[in-house]
Amino acid sequence: MREISTSVTFEIKPGETVPTRVACSTRLSVHGAAVWATRNNDIKDYWLMPGDRLKLRERERLWLSVEGDQPARVEFTIVPRCDERAIRAGHRREWSGWCSAFVRVGAWFDAGMCV
Repeated sequence: MREISTSVTFEIKPGETVPTRVACSTRLSVHGAAVWATRNNDIKDYWLMPGDRLKLRERERLWLSVEGDQPARVEFTIVPRCDERAIRAGHRREWSGWCSAFVRVGAWFDAGMCV
């Protein structure tokens, strides 16, 4: 069983079933061919077409397979937690506020940063 703990992309060959375990909240994207996904604790199966995405829960088990004669490429992207997104957004706001204040007072020219 593959454990997904980082953002990763891999190929699933026709007729192959790939069991996976998701370590943290992850987004699954499908490319190339349709993928059949079975999730633990879910009575539904998911038929994902190329370009489709599916949000996966932390510690979820998943079985992926491809039918037909074309391989599929699946991409697992780690989704940042809410607190991580808030911290990043706060840093961006602080940085953009500092930059606009710097530009407003003409400090770019005074500091020799614009030639």
